[in-house]
Amino acid sequence: MSRIGRRPIPVPTGVEVAIDGSLVRVKGPKGEMSRTLHRDMAVRREGDDVLVERPSDNPEHRSLHGLSRTLVANMIEGVTTGYKKTLEIVGVGYRAENRPFGLNLSLGFSHPVEYHAPKGINLNAASPTVVEVMGIDKEVVGQVAAEIRSLRPPEPYKGKGVKYQGEVIRRKAGKAGGK
Repeated sequence: MSRIGRRPIPVPTGVEVAIDGSLVRVKGPKGEMSRTLHRDMAVRREGDDVLVERPSDNPEHRSLHGLSRTLVANMIEGVTTGYKKTLEIVGVGYRAENRPFGLNLSLGFSHPVEYHAPKGINLNAASPTVVEVMGIDKEVVGQVAAEIRSLRPPEPYKGKGVKYQGEVIRRKAGKAGGK
């Protein structure tokens, strides 16, 4: 049996979980989310916990068991604490500015890049070289951070570009030089 799928999901106070067949709705202090899980997975509320069960030991059901449990747990965590990814911008003249629509990024191109934030995502340029992506949906926060990083990924020679905070860029040696 899946070790992750077996674990009950604790529901903190102030969070409402509504289960209607395979549709799970979670409402908390930060917002509201809903997701339709696979029709074979059974989700039920037992006291202060939510349990996800599978119908058989079929390999497909086993793989969906842990996934479904993690998706519900991420929804509950998202509406209580939310998710945040931090990006660092490295390079001379590279910077980010807050705008009403999202971010205005100067990344060494001949033009500034405007990034429009999707619904439910807050973008904040804490400083000109640090960008914070915040939201309640873990998938969307990660996707937005990946899209911003892909505008100018870090290059291996000088390390210039947009990288995740704490990401280690493997550096390459440049030309050997004329000796």
